[in-house]
Amino acid sequence: MSMPFYVSPEQLMKDRADFARKGIARGRSVAVVRYTDGLLFVSENPSAALHKVSELYDRIAFAAVGRYNEFENLRIAGVRLADMRGYSYDRRDVTGRGLANAYAQTLGTIFSSGGEKPYEIEIFVAEVGDGAADDQVFRLTFDGQVVEEKDHAVMGGAADSVTSYLRERYRLGLSRDEALRLAVAALGHNDSADRTIPPEDLEVAVLDRTRTQERKFKRLLPAVLRDVLGQGPGDMPGDAPGATPGESPSGPEPTAPAAPARTDPSVSPGEEPPVAP
Repeated sequence: MSMPFYVSPEQLMKDRADFARKGIARGRSVAVVRYTDGLLFVSENPSAALHKVSELYDRIAFAAVGRYNEFENLRIAGVRLADMRGYSYDRRDVTGRGLANAYAQTLGTIFSSGGEKPYEIEIFVAEVGDGAADDQVFRLTFDGQVVEEKDHAVMGGAADSVTSYLRERYRLGLSRDEALRLAVAALGHNDSADRTIPPEDLEVAVLDRTRTQERKFKRLLPAVLRDVLGQGPGDMPGDAPGATPGESPSGPEPTAPAAPARTDPSVSPGEEPPVAP
């Protein structure tokens, strides 16, 4: 009879953590940036159907990276939990901290269980308050750890590079448009060469405390992003700055000289041509 293969608990947890980190690193980054009137979420996401950023409740948003089917199941569970708690008690009893704790318990249980693989996801749970001091952003890792972030945070993909870019250039009191331009530039930053992300490949949403509605979550459409980022729908990478889309960088194309006007030989010079009645 052969002996069962033994793996120490420390090695088992390390292998599961490495497995989850590799899966998360394959996805594109998601950044959250605090601005004057709320919280901004920016992600590079070419898909118009599969969202990385969504609404959980009136003042609470959800963002995730990693396997879509895994974090989508958690998002739906969070929506149901928030609706049930708000209906059973009061809408003010639904808080970002409470939802983050519920997610932490679920992720921690899945990670420590040997019966299934760990979730390859990371999550942001954010709540906008009546003032900037009341805003809260919680980052949850694959093993159930909860970290409260300040000012800005990034997860997934090249998170270290994007975080360094934001740390060097972020300042308090940014407007929504300034925060958006900064976040998009950070997501396109690379140690070798920076790239410009087209508005159509961006998923952007805000928790805006100035909205009169009870629901503070709002998505920004590509038309708004083009206005803020200064990219028109017809802009091409080879166009010169300030040139009309499709115009040659050296100036407008030369036009051929106009052909001489045709004259009627039956009319004498100086006379008006006949006009139909």
